Amino acid sequence: MEAFIHGIILAFGLILPLGVQNVFVFSQGATQRRLVRALPASITAALCDTLLILLAVFGLSIIVLQFEWLRIALMTIGILFLLYMGYAIWQSNPTKTVNSEALPVKKQILFALSVSLLNPHAILDTIGVIGTSALKYSGTEQIIFTSACILISWLWFFGLTFAGASLKKIDSSGKLMNVFNKCSAVFIWATAIYLLSGLL
Repeated sequence: MEAFIHGIILAFGLILPLGVQNVFVFSQGATQRRLVRALPASITAALCDTLLILLAVFGLSIIVLQFEWLRIALMTIGILFLLYMGYAIWQSNPTKTVNSEALPVKKQILFALSVSLLNPHAILDTIGVIGTSALKYSGTEQIIFTSACILISWLWFFGLTFAGASLKKIDSSGKLMNVFNKCSAVFIWATAIYLLSGLL
């Protein structure tokens, strides 16, 4: 039971902060005409998180934390990606996308893959925090801990999609979503600067 509660608290702590992955999943719920059409983004994001959690628990954390050059490479690629994503989100215009064609399934999946697997903050948090925390457990307890982390991830992304769809009903003009996008872009740029300061 301790391992399950620990996994839930830890996963919530890592997944709650606003980030590029969360912004994208939420925005799909807000821009797709029907909730079911936004599911490819949330399912892809959840699958990517599941993969990262499993890799972290089963030893990737030890490899990445041992090689400083690998950590620096991941951080550098990720910082550049976050700067670009912040720019793309800032330039997006929800007042136009509300009534225009939303992202098709293939683009949703590709975009969700990129924001999930090219985000150094998510990768390093998952590997550094969940991976090292999992070392405390073994056998059945480790499986329970890992399952709790994965469960929270899936529930969170489906919840974000639903929240985005709910916002669309309240904010049909897209003006509130535009404010949300601007704030998200600033947060993503701040994350990139914070990561850069860790390299200098």
